[in-house]
Amino acid sequence: MKSFLLTCLASFCCLMPVVAAANPPAKAKYVVAFAQDTMANDWRAAQVRDIRNALAAHPDIEFRFSDAGGDTARQVQDIENFAAQKVDVLITSPRDAELMREPIARVHRAGIPVVLLSRRVNGEEFTHFVTADNRAIARQAAQYLAKRLNGKGNILVLQHIPTSTPGQLRTEGFLDEIAKHPGIKVSAIKRADSQRALAIQKIEEALAEKLPFDAIYAQSDSMAMGALLALKKAGLDPKKIPITGIDYISEAREAIRNGELDVSFTYPTFGKTGAEAAVRLLRGGKLDKKEVILDSIAVTRQNVEKIEPIF
Repeated sequence: MKSFLLTCLASFCCLMPVVAAANPPAKAKYVVAFAQDTMANDWRAAQVRDIRNALAAHPDIEFRFSDAGGDTARQVQDIENFAAQKVDVLITSPRDAELMREPIARVHRAGIPVVLLSRRVNGEEFTHFVTADNRAIARQAAQYLAKRLNGKGNILVLQHIPTSTPGQLRTEGFLDEIAKHPGIKVSAIKRADSQRALAIQKIEEALAEKLPFDAIYAQSDSMAMGALLALKKAGLDPKKIPITGIDYISEAREAIRNGELDVSFTYPTFGKTGAEAAVRLLRGGKLDKKEVILDSIAVTRQNVEKIEPIF
């Protein structure tokens, strides 16, 4: 774990949030800005990296990004700051689908194209949206665990940010599907916001409460990895507790190989796709669809060697 964190630090140390690039390209004539929710999550740090790398091939485009530190009000402020700077394209992944609807709409009305990645708002005033089918992923996770538990048992849910659309859909889809299996109950839904540290706390909390659970549905791999650490710390063998994750990062691959994680569903950062959409908009092109849904694959020990992690 320590080596992984050191590797992440080395990989992302150059991704310090900025309001203006320290050394913008001399010939840059366009600015693409990304108002990120938080850089404390490795998936979100990778998302920034993927956008930056994709835009690096275009010397006339300057890339800027901000880190809201997991605070909705601050993310709104970052968006408003970028709009005041009159950036040419705004990319964001809204932490709160409702509270951020109007701020994003104002940017869109001002004539700045807005590209949403992974999360959308409760409205249609944006330019482009790239995601995966979160509800379908949740249903597959429920089906998998129902089969794994032979139709009987208790499941603990580690929830993604409930104000975000993935958090909502990953919960709704799962509960809808589990309702079809009367022998299975959700013992608790504990919010961990896709943070490892919070997931560790929530598992420790569940154990202290003597909460019954025979499986864990983690709505992100970061939370799944936190759950594994907490179980091991408590002297429990994660190989005996079916756990599902979402994202399919390198750690998840190793956990699947080791038999500690049952399945992870691929969930790309959408960084490259979002950057390509921004470039097309800057070049005067039109996007074929307002919303693009990328495929997700269930990765288990049967296909883990055939599918590369998203990072």
